[in-house]
Amino acid sequence: MASTRTRADFNHGRFAKGLARGIAGALLFALPMFLTMEMWELGLYIDRFRLVLLLLINIPLLILLARRIGFEDVSTWREAVRDASIAYFLGVAASAAVLSIIGVLRFGQAIPEAIGMIAIQAVPASIGALLGRSELGQHEDGDEDPVSEDLDEGYGGELFMMAVGALFLGLNVAPTEEMILVSFKMSPCHAIAVIVASILLMHGFVYALSFIGGHQVEEGTPGWHAMIRFTFPGYIIAFSISLYCLWTFHRLDGIDPTQAIMATVVLGFPSAIGAAAARLIL
Repeated sequence: MASTRTRADFNHGRFAKGLARGIAGALLFALPMFLTMEMWELGLYIDRFRLVLLLLINIPLLILLARRIGFEDVSTWREAVRDASIAYFLGVAASAAVLSIIGVLRFGQAIPEAIGMIAIQAVPASIGALLGRSELGQHEDGDEDPVSEDLDEGYGGELFMMAVGALFLGLNVAPTEEMILVSFKMSPCHAIAVIVASILLMHGFVYALSFIGGHQVEEGTPGWHAMIRFTFPGYIIAFSISLYCLWTFHRLDGIDPTQAIMATVVLGFPSAIGAAAARLIL
């Protein structure tokens, strides 16, 4: 049950450190996309409906993620909305600052173009801002950072974190031409091999390789149980998110369904790794 807190209980120092870690996380996790030409160009021509849809989808994702790892102790949904809003603001600010520094944004540029480039970069940057608290944060006074029971426990929470990891890593590479070029070089046998490798790597990352944060199959539980319950659904999530990312970034426009599936399989490989990594580190 969430505790009742007052303004006097608010730890301003911890919150300020959370903001600093959020900015660092936005830069660390989104810098590759800030420096990717395809992402700049997407801001110029991306269909505005698809862009707005991506921005809207990011809102509940950030709120749920903030419920788990906010900038300060998060015990209510109101605080989660607050932290998600801050993360979005940090993502926008970091995107505008970096794109301006490297000369992509210029004075006199058309406002719709500038807004498009900043908005599309703000999505991964805002996710990075929240991830920054989890990955760059430091336990103080021997206490662990609080994690909401709503998302920390349960099957739905595991699937959600896999979706976050798949989306974040998928956004890194979905805008690039290589996803389509690689898919044209692949045969159906290659596609099957990539799918099998994705699933095995997902399972190995979490259960077999003894990484910190990895999961152990309970004694007496069949080995295939975790594969069926978590790994296969995780890959389906990663595949679905990959398909959505490619559609959002116009990578599926003008190609036949078979080739679209092949491209999704290619992007599903890094997205699956991202899904598995999210279960380890978040």
